[in-house]
Amino acid sequence: MRRPALPLLCMAAALAAVALPGSAVGPASVAKADRRLWTETLNSRNGFDKASRASILTYASALQEMHKMADADMMAAFKIKSLNRASVDKWLKSEMALSLVNYQRAARDCAGGDWTCVAPADSVDALLRQADSWQKSVPAGQQAWHANLSAFTRAYLAEQLRLAALFPRISSEIDRFGPHEWNGDTLEDRQFLLTFDDGPSPGANTDDTLAMLANTKKTGVFFVLGENLQNRVNKAGAAKVAASYKNQCMASHGWQHQSHAKWEQWQDSITRTHGLLNATFAKGEVLPYFRPPYGQRPADSAAFFQQQGLQVALWNLDSQDWSSQVSADDVSNRMIALMLIKRHGVLLFHDVHSKAKSALPVIFSELGNAVSWRDCQQPLAK
Repeated sequence: MRRPALPLLCMAAALAAVALPGSAVGPASVAKADRRLWTETLNSRNGFDKASRASILTYASALQEMHKMADADMMAAFKIKSLNRASVDKWLKSEMALSLVNYQRAARDCAGGDWTCVAPADSVDALLRQADSWQKSVPAGQQAWHANLSAFTRAYLAEQLRLAALFPRISSEIDRFGPHEWNGDTLEDRQFLLTFDDGPSPGANTDDTLAMLANTKKTGVFFVLGENLQNRVNKAGAAKVAASYKNQCMASHGWQHQSHAKWEQWQDSITRTHGLLNATFAKGEVLPYFRPPYGQRPADSAAFFQQQGLQVALWNLDSQDWSSQVSADDVSNRMIALMLIKRHGVLLFHDVHSKAKSALPVIFSELGNAVSWRDCQQPLAK
C-alpha cells in the first residue's frame, strides 16, 4: 500500500533543500537553529534536561511526520532514482527508540506543572502520541523557539534521511556494517567526545584549535590525513609536530581525502597512514581507529580491519563546519540543538577550518557542567 503523502509543505521544502546528485556527500542546505530563542539557561543538569525534554518532543513529532512520507515523494525531493526503504525505516525506527530512551532519561526529575513533562512514555507509540498532543502546550514565551526548532528538526531529518535512502549503495555514518564500527550511540547519558578531521592544516587553524583545547582543558581525537601529516613533519620535524598535539589523541583519516569505498589503494592508504602516525607519535597517543572520508568504506571490509586491529570510527553529531553556508555561530547553535536531542555522542568538527576554535568555547560555556566531555584516551564500547 502506498504511504500517504506528507501534508506539511514545510517538510517537503526541507527535503527539496537537501537534494543533491547521487554521489554527493553533503546537504545542499544545512539545518540551522537559534539557541537564543530558548528563554532559560542550559548550564545546569535541570536546565539542560528541561530543554532536552522539549527538544526531544519536537524531534519525535518530526520523526513521526517523516515516517508517513511516500517513497515517490522522497525520491522526487532527493532527486534520486531509487530509495532503500528498508534503510530509511530502520533509521527512523532506531531514532524513535533512542528518542524514547533519551526522553525517559531527561524526565527522571520531572516536577508537576512543568510543561515539558508529559504523561509517562513507556513505549515509542506512547511517546509519539504525547509528542503530537504536546505541541499545544508550548507556552507563549517559547513559541518562537518551538517554531524555530520544528523547522530545524525537519531540515536535519532531511539531511539524515537522504543518507539512509542511499545506504548502502553510498555508505555513510548513517549505519554500521558490523561490530568493528562505532558511532557514539553507546556513550553514557550527557557524555560527549570531541573529534576533528582532515588536519593538520597548512596554516594556523589546527594550531589554534589545539591551543583552544589546551586553554579549556579538553581533549579530542584528531583524525589526520597522512598526506597533510607528512607535509607538516617534513616542514617542522616529527618531534615538534608530536609536541604540538600534547595531551590529544591521534587516529587515521587515510592518506588522502577521497572515498575509500571503491578506491583501489584504500588498504594501502590506511596502513601507510598508521605507519606514519606510529613513527611520529609516542605509543599510547595513537588510537586504533580509522575514520573513512565522507564515512564511505567498503561494506565487506570487516576482515581487513580486524586483521589490522582497527575499528571504524564514525560519528552521530555532525557540525557541518566545513560548509560555507554556516558561520561559527551557526555551528554553536546547531550542535547545542543536537546535543539536547541526542543527549550523548561523538561530535564531528574539522580543525582545517576556523569555525571549531570559535564555536566550541561557546558550547562549553553555554552548557557548563550540564554535560561531561569524555577524555579521548577512554576506550569506546562498540
